[in-house]
Amino acid sequence: MCTMKNLMIAIILMVIFIAPGQSQTLSKEQMIFLTPLWEGARFDDGRPLVADDVLERMESVTIEEAWGVLRNEGYHNQFEGEWQPLHDDITVVGRALTVQYMPNRPDVSDAIKEKGSSDGRIGNTNSWPIDMLQYGDVYVADAFGKIEDGTLIGDNLGNSIYAKSQRGVVFNASSRDMEGLSEIEGFNAFVKGWHPTFLTEVMLTGINVPIRMGEATVMPGDVVLAKREGVIFIPAHLAEQVVTTSEVVRLRDLFGITRLKEGVYTPGQIDSRWTDAIERDFSKWLNDHMDELPVPKEQIKALLAKRTW
Repeated sequence: MCTMKNLMIAIILMVIFIAPGQSQTLSKEQMIFLTPLWEGARFDDGRPLVADDVLERMESVTIEEAWGVLRNEGYHNQFEGEWQPLHDDITVVGRALTVQYMPNRPDVSDAIKEKGSSDGRIGNTNSWPIDMLQYGDVYVADAFGKIEDGTLIGDNLGNSIYAKSQRGVVFNASSRDMEGLSEIEGFNAFVKGWHPTFLTEVMLTGINVPIRMGEATVMPGDVVLAKREGVIFIPAHLAEQVVTTSEVVRLRDLFGITRLKEGVYTPGQIDSRWTDAIERDFSKWLNDHMDELPVPKEQIKALLAKRTW
């Protein structure tokens, strides 16, 4: 039986040697193989393409709601806390473009750079992932938690990232130029630290490959939900379920609070399993207040269509 170490070595070898013309990335076939439960659209390289409307709705999902859905589905290793965000009030949501960095080793690094050059890649290796970003992507990079000399971006690269993706970054590493980055309206960076040094003794070993972000396993195309509490990486095939579940919880909570304030029900009635009468009242309330609720009308209609009360 293969150990996890052997599996990762095999993946790295596939990335370097089996994907001609795509330096340091998985082939489309490999990408599909590693994301078998995703049945929706994909980018040309095979990365899952979660719909824009799901990403928009994901912004209102709490970390706890997402964590609960993933936990119930058997995904126990998708959350990582302990970040130093650039802003603690700007949520980052998007599709993960994953990047793996390792401590520099000259023979490997030189081979990677040579292959990248022959594949048409331009500039330093830490700019290669930025060249690949598309609208809605979040640049997610594991650089083994390096802080000093582990600054993956400064304000110049930050501006380029936001111009391409309109999103931010999540780095198991550090960044520099906090002041300059903070001036990019809408941009946020979740990093492990801030440092004035430049990036040195780090080599890029994979783009859009499976990576580890602290205690979380991240696949290309996962939906990133980064908030003040931390960052959760949602498998693409569970993204819509997370959003829908969150919306139902949000509506039920709002209904319960409203009826408690009105004195219609007691706390005991709302905090326990609802009776059929309360469920019918909830359905009527949804229908009567559809235009006022903080959930898209189409989603409320879909919820009502499934209800039997």
